[in-house]
Amino acid sequence: MKPSTNYRWRKLVDRVMRGATVAATGCAVIPLVAIIAYVIALGGSAMSVSFFTDVYQPPDLPTQNDELINEEVPFNPDDPFANLEMPAPESTDGALAGESAESQAVANAYAAGPRGGVLHGILGTLMITGIGLLMALPIGIFAGVYLSEYRNERLATIVRFSSDVLSGSPSIVAGVVIYVLVVLQTEQFTAIAGSMALAILMVPIVTRTTEEMLKLVPEAMREAARGLGAPTWYSTFTVVLPTALPGIVTGVMLAFARGAGETAPLILTVLGSNVITMSMFEPMAALPLLTYRYTESPYIGENTLAWGAAFVLVVLVLIVNILVRLATRRVGVTR
Repeated sequence: MKPSTNYRWRKLVDRVMRGATVAATGCAVIPLVAIIAYVIALGGSAMSVSFFTDVYQPPDLPTQNDELINEEVPFNPDDPFANLEMPAPESTDGALAGESAESQAVANAYAAGPRGGVLHGILGTLMITGIGLLMALPIGIFAGVYLSEYRNERLATIVRFSSDVLSGSPSIVAGVVIYVLVVLQTEQFTAIAGSMALAILMVPIVTRTTEEMLKLVPEAMREAARGLGAPTWYSTFTVVLPTALPGIVTGVMLAFARGAGETAPLILTVLGSNVITMSMFEPMAALPLLTYRYTESPYIGENTLAWGAAFVLVVLVLIVNILVRLATRRVGVTR
């Protein structure tokens, strides 16, 4: 093969592989963009000031005091003609002929727009997931340090295998465990029980991320710390951990995203609420729970709120990841 031909061939292969890389990157980004666009399209009508500042409000159903409800005519045995039902007048707004004003009012209520907001769900998600993350952080970080620094011990192999199995287990299993151990024992659904269930799901993510990030720290840094007389535990927490901090924080945010989007454990432990609750020992609302409940609702307005709650949940995870990226970048620059 001539040099010019060889050069053209290598250039062609380079372009093909570069195009394949760009296409693969686009395929990885397209699902995220499609999900966000779809959620915005369906839940965009729910976005308003009251959506973020108000709590649940029941649908505006017609009552007996409304003018649209016909009053019942008492039965009169002396006048049989008075007891005959008069045919309903033809509707002028496109309703079917013979449809009563009451049924039309109920139909309008089912098709009405959203009422209220999801402020209680936003606060509940932050509290439940935040407390669960605080529970999972010390366990996950210390376990990751052990797996990284004592990786050749038999116990480390067992812990690593158990962490992998736990990370792949269904989330409802964690909910059932906390339901049996906490909810049934206390005979009450509480937000703290939901945090415990989410912590079970977050621990393996934090553990494995911490282990992998600590493995990337050069061994020369550990040897330098030991050469200055620092014991292993001191060099680990003052040299190794700060060096791997950006990667560990990224894993922590992955754990937060995993916990914030879980629904099954919260159904079995938290139950949900329609008001703002600041006590962790009472039922509490959460965005996944609101999305689940509102999706099952027959009211179109609450279905719209469900898509709005899903959109807020996605945006919340994105904002947290962006802020953490910026914070860790500043830490890396100052170091």
